[in-house]
Amino acid sequence: MKLHEYQSKDLLAKHGVTVPGGEVADNPADAKSIADRFGGKVVVKAQVLMGGRGKAGGVKLFTDSQAASDFTKDLIGKRLVSIQNPAGMVVEKVLVAEQIDIAEEYYLSVLMDRAASKLVVMISKEGGMEIEEVAEKNPEAIVKVHVDPAWGLCDYELREAVGRANIPNVARGQMISMIKKLVKTYIESDADLIEINPCALTPEGKLIAADAKVSIDDNALFRQLAYQETADDSAEDEIEAEAARRGIAYVRLDGEVGIIGNGAGLVMCSMDEVKAAGGQPADFLDVGGGAQAERVKSCVELVMMDPKVKGILINIFGGITRCDEVAKGILQAIEELKITIPVVARIEGTAAEAGRAILAGSQIVPAQSMQEAAQKIVATTR
Repeated sequence: MKLHEYQSKDLLAKHGVTVPGGEVADNPADAKSIADRFGGKVVVKAQVLMGGRGKAGGVKLFTDSQAASDFTKDLIGKRLVSIQNPAGMVVEKVLVAEQIDIAEEYYLSVLMDRAASKLVVMISKEGGMEIEEVAEKNPEAIVKVHVDPAWGLCDYELREAVGRANIPNVARGQMISMIKKLVKTYIESDADLIEINPCALTPEGKLIAADAKVSIDDNALFRQLAYQETADDSAEDEIEAEAARRGIAYVRLDGEVGIIGNGAGLVMCSMDEVKAAGGQPADFLDVGGGAQAERVKSCVELVMMDPKVKGILINIFGGITRCDEVAKGILQAIEELKITIPVVARIEGTAAEAGRAILAGSQIVPAQSMQEAAQKIVATTR
């Protein structure tokens, strides 16, 4: 799960990383009160989990508390739309933080290098830019140092790494100290990404995490109790957030064929078959084992929330999942949601005969195999 900026900075601050002062607000009065404490010289940042929020009008600098309050009033409840997130997200909170003067900007992150099966620290003097852009245009500007799982990081490795990254002498000791704290934070918080961009050097020579992104491993939330309450709202996509609230495994994609199946492997196979037939999956949705009619109906509702969906492929292989229950849920969804787009269903396994009998005579197109189902739904959505 991705943390909001204010949550990320709070986590880093608890582990000794220097961050700008600031607090979160959900109304203009609180925003003004916070800005007053910093003499009005603040930056107001929309707390939405999407890229490009600055270009979308969600970040602005102020030298006056009332102006910061007025901006907050306009921002709360507004839907921000960016290139990275064309569907947009509604702003519910803002971070009101002190402005800091920046002499230089660096990039710093800790993440898992799965090819090496080790954590890797990435350092670049070219902060403030998207790291993908730096990697494409100037890959030598990114220095990587792996963390030995048994011994951790040695000081000589870090000194060599920040030197290769051309970090100035005034910031090197602070950078080494910050890296150690980030690695410790990463491990103790069960993170799968910590990114500071920019890592700012002030004119006075102080290194500060001016912006921060932290992502926590979903599978470790039982150990990270502080974030369980906000886990449902951590998705960048509103449909994914709703799926999390319903306890349904759903990932939104860019295609036009909605896909529902039971079991991650079967869903991925269905996606492959849709691609092979010339279509594009709109989602990954796993109804889970033993799904009852109401849950199946809820899954169809989620798929239909995406306006790009032109057709739905339902692929069920019943084990503990009863196909007759699945069929009941499909019909309920069709009737209650008044679905008019094509729906193709392939159901096999436990109570498959009963399931097919329930669907007989409805608008749902039957298929004998996964390949046939994919070909039929793609043909109707072109």
